[in-house]
Amino acid sequence: MSPGARGRFITFEGGEGCGKSTQIRLLAERLRALGHRVRELREPGGTALGEAIRHLLKHDPAGKGMVPEAELLLMNASRAQLVREVIRPALEAGEIVLCDRFYDSTVAYQSGGRGLSRERVDSVIGHAVDATRPDLTLYLTVSRDEARRRVAARTAAVAGPEDRFEQEKEAFFLRVEAAYESLLVSESGRIRPVAAEGPPEVVAERIWTLVQPQLAV
Repeated sequence: MSPGARGRFITFEGGEGCGKSTQIRLLAERLRALGHRVRELREPGGTALGEAIRHLLKHDPAGKGMVPEAELLLMNASRAQLVREVIRPALEAGEIVLCDRFYDSTVAYQSGGRGLSRERVDSVIGHAVDATRPDLTLYLTVSRDEARRRVAARTAAVAGPEDRFEQEKEAFFLRVEAAYESLLVSESGRIRPVAAEGPPEVVAERIWTLVQPQLAV
């Protein structure tokens, strides 16, 4: 969190199909019912510039064949804008910020998945976020079979452009998962795993046991 910020910054991480969007919505509803002001964000995106970058990264034909270095820089260009335009002002105003992905995704996807050096990735992330860091990160875990089932169901239910990240091969997702597992060890004080299989309401209760103590800090 940036110096002097009064809000709380909570990020959600995990592979494709882990249920982050659903759980952010449920948590936001619960927090608002308790009287908190809540800001829901996603990465890449969250600003006009960020949403344009998101489309380029995930859907635009112009992004096909994008090299990992360009992907890294575009992700963090979106992040730098989001931090300064939205996240810092919201925290300073006392809001709780819930973000669907933040820089741990870049470590997992661009370093773990794409194979860029961790040193290079961390350097770019540092320029993008500076001192704005999550207070708590929830890492939602599901089996690969369940993740594939959820992604297929979502794709069938919602018509839209193909998501290039969801089309990656199994080996890519295994590298991403391994990178997340390493982060769970190195950042155990901040990143907390959440078993995300089962009814959404049950998963939401698991999340609440981790979020509730943050509200008293």
